[in-house]
Amino acid sequence: MIKRDLEKLLPDHLFQNKTVVLFGARQVGKTTLVNEVVRKLNRKSLVLNGDDADIRALFDNATAARFRPVVSGYEIVIIDEAQRIRDAGLGIKIIHDNFRKTQLIVTGSSSLELAAKIKEPVTGWKHEFCLYPCSFAELAEHNGFLEEKRTLDQRLIFGSYPDVVAHPGREKRILKELTSDYLYKDILAIGGIKKPALLEKVLKALALQVGNEVFFNEVAQICGSDKGTIEKYIDLMEKAYIVFRLPGLSRNVRNEIKRGKKIYFCDNGIRNAILGNFLPLRSRVDAGPLWENYLLSERIKLTSNLDERPEAFFWRTTQQQEIDYIEETGGVFRVYEFKWNPVKKAALSKTFANAYPVKSFNVINPENYHEFLTETDGI
Repeated sequence: MIKRDLEKLLPDHLFQNKTVVLFGARQVGKTTLVNEVVRKLNRKSLVLNGDDADIRALFDNATAARFRPVVSGYEIVIIDEAQRIRDAGLGIKIIHDNFRKTQLIVTGSSSLELAAKIKEPVTGWKHEFCLYPCSFAELAEHNGFLEEKRTLDQRLIFGSYPDVVAHPGREKRILKELTSDYLYKDILAIGGIKKPALLEKVLKALALQVGNEVFFNEVAQICGSDKGTIEKYIDLMEKAYIVFRLPGLSRNVRNEIKRGKKIYFCDNGIRNAILGNFLPLRSRVDAGPLWENYLLSERIKLTSNLDERPEAFFWRTTQQQEIDYIEETGGVFRVYEFKWNPVKKAALSKTFANAYPVKSFNVINPENYHEFLTETDGI
């Protein structure tokens, strides 16, 4: 089993009179992670699986009296696949308020808006974590550093979902199943979306624009829809951990692009499966965007697994000055440029350096990327 970094983090947040919530896309290993953490604690535990009809019925018209014979006597109660449960938030609140000696752990994909269901009831008394597909650091520890670096081309094409990593040679089939059976169906189920063809068009449009600014009006025109619908679909994709937004930084320079945004995929394999393109890197014209998407998604995994959340941006001016990635912590900025070709050089924009306090500037390429994906430089 691939050891996940959150396995070290979760135990420190248990038994502090807080509910622990673990979000993440389908098939990233949430249930496996929680089971492993609980197994090592050797505490009496109970699993309530939201996929089971009797468990969903238990949460209907939830009261402490209904939960007492089920929950009493257990030190840990796990509500797995909680997004399947209607009014899950109310039941979670009741268990938390009435069974103080019991540690409650809630898992589920945000794809059915678990976040919205439990956000209001548990505000202020939850620890929230997100599990992503396997990170470079986790795989380097599992496979060995040198061996994992040798698989870079594979990761850029097929990504790092646990099932994909564990079954070399079957990557295409697994990714096609993930996109069709889980991602599409989950998104369609959330917001009452009645146009699966439009959803597919939006995903493909975003996949083709990785690394470029995204304008909802343009996507709407490409897909034959309207701006409001496109915004709704992209919001649902974010909740399903398919994509994430990187906003533009705009504070001190008059000609900075305002309200700009880029959209990346949480996993390269999902992006390529949506396009139906698994060609090797030597045969592709999108190696640069794939490299950028990989580095950003991996950086998010690293900072999330370390429970560090820097503010993240890209930067661009109307004069086409540009920075790929910026992290802000404590009012200072770490600046990064991404180059797939290690021979290519890059220099820090003087306009940016004059406007913002820059702590460091680094060019990330295939020769040094492991540092960017394993160290946070004291964020």
